[in-house]
Amino acid sequence: MSLKDELHDLYTNVHRGLPADVLEVMDRGAAQLLATRLAESALGAGDPAPRFTLASATGEEISLDALLAEGPVVLTFYRGAWCPYCNLALRALQQHHADITARGARLVAVSPQIPDESLTLSEKERLAFPVLSDIGSGVAKRFGIAFDLSDELGALYDRLGFDLDRVNAGHHRTLPLPATYVIDRAGVIRWAFVDTDYAVRAEPADVLAALDALEETRA
Repeated sequence: MSLKDELHDLYTNVHRGLPADVLEVMDRGAAQLLATRLAESALGAGDPAPRFTLASATGEEISLDALLAEGPVVLTFYRGAWCPYCNLALRALQQHHADITARGARLVAVSPQIPDESLTLSEKERLAFPVLSDIGSGVAKRFGIAFDLSDELGALYDRLGFDLDRVNAGHHRTLPLPATYVIDRAGVIRWAFVDTDYAVRAEPADVLAALDALEETRA
């Protein structure tokens, strides 16, 4: 089953159990975010990737430059451990981690959560790649994928118990769009997936194809 199919099944199951008033708020929030056209203005193929240094779940400082020194980088942004769609997408990348590293690339995930929360996710999912904390979503903003939840949707998330104010260290309204980038060793984005729909994510097969294209270009 493809990641797309797994995400669709998850979406169907989750939404089947939600009250109508909750679905209405979520649908309004989704429509408002789509109307911003943020995915279209985000960084894409051909743009230089903004450099950054962030703390990992274990407290290690990891820079994009250090990762690029070892090869191409697959950089994926996710909303947080509270998001089941993020967890599913990260598990799918974990399942293809050996395929990514076999192509000489490094995989790294970034969320706005504090390191303690990222560590919980890393342990739970047994991820073999670094999970970095972009508190305040400063890096996500530089990639053009950060947005603020509406007051209505933010209040709903509070009601659902996501506690974003705590896990995001006070930046409870700012989140990144689902986004995955393939960055070559020169620091240029060669492939990008960005979507305003939180239930849609990059297919691992497409990430691998983008890495293969890098090898063909070098050859």
